[in-house]
Amino acid sequence: MSSTFGLIVRFELRDDVAASGFDRLVAETREGIVATEPGTLAYVVHEVPDEPTLRVFYELYASKEAFEAHEAQPHTKRFLEEREQYLTDTQVTFLSNPSGKGSMLP
Repeated sequence: MSSTFGLIVRFELRDDVAASGFDRLVAETREGIVATEPGTLAYVVHEVPDEPTLRVFYELYASKEAFEAHEAQPHTKRFLEEREQYLTDTQVTFLSNPSGKGSMLP
């Protein structure tokens, strides 16, 4: 069994202005993740065709501990604090036991 830890997060944004602000916040957060988080294997943000106020994240971590380290980073804490001003809803699905094709899979 793999020790990787994943999640999918669906963010519903208030409007187009909120979507723009949220996207800026995500870009700033992503810079910190790339620079400081070797245990974050994938942090992918998707826009959804025909739904301009929806964002879907796919995150994959080397372990539950790597996810916890991600959550403790200053850039992630800032994201978690500031995101609420842009949102109408958040849905989180935690994932386990990945299989398939991908360079980040064991």
